[in-house]
Amino acid sequence: MFGSVGAFVNGNMFCGLFGADVGVRLTDPGDRARLAQAGGGPFGPAERPMGGYLALPTGWRDEPGNVTAREWVGLAYHQVGTLAPKQPKPRKARQKS
Repeated sequence: MFGSVGAFVNGNMFCGLFGADVGVRLTDPGDRARLAQAGGGPFGPAERPMGGYLALPTGWRDEPGNVTAREWVGLAYHQVGTLAPKQPKPRKARQKS
């Protein structure tokens, strides 16, 4: 994880915070294109944005009870929820000193 807040379904992150940005993971390329057209942008560090995620337009989070932002987060939850559950990585064996 990148040291910020994330929301997960079946071990896969569908929504997260990075600084002031709220990002959603959309598995459907058409939905990513629609969000980008609506003003969504890269999510994560500028030098290495997270693939498959888009930041919601800044103005959306400034409107209390914004239905549009809620709908995109719900869509991300639904899409990521259809992915296979993430399997935990095996732990590395400790080296004896």
